[in-house]
Amino acid sequence: MHYEEKLAERGLKLPSQINKRIFESGMRTGNLIFTSGNAAKVDGVLKYKGIVGDNVSMEEAHDAAKIAFVNCLATVREMTGSLSSIKKFVNVKGYVASTPGFSEQPEVMNEVSKLINEVFGDVGKHSRVAIGAASLPGGTPVEVEIIVEV
Repeated sequence: MHYEEKLAERGLKLPSQINKRIFESGMRTGNLIFTSGNAAKVDGVLKYKGIVGDNVSMEEAHDAAKIAFVNCLATVREMTGSLSSIKKFVNVKGYVASTPGFSEQPEVMNEVSKLINEVFGDVGKHSRVAIGAASLPGGTPVEVEIIVEV
């Protein structure tokens, strides 16, 4: 089964078009692709806005993280033509806009790690960073970036 089909089984679909920015959505050097940070945008619109631990629930943060990750995958597909080009997930970085006392950033990003492992199997084994931030661009509660080997 193809990776996109596995994502679809989980109710996740890669966007067909990446929003254009003044910088690149992803950069390739050798066999590595580094994606820019992605927010939880669906059809170009931010699905959630706010701070986790304040006006964004853990459930919403989990969903935001998965959507942001899927947007990263869309960049990889746009650059290579297929998610099948992914040979290895190298690193996942997650930034969580959260209140000062909130310490569950790793729990928010666990949803992404679980998804990667379920969909990509051994190819999905990765290192990871989960960081708290006072705020993130545009008010997104979660931003994700990935590094993959192709």
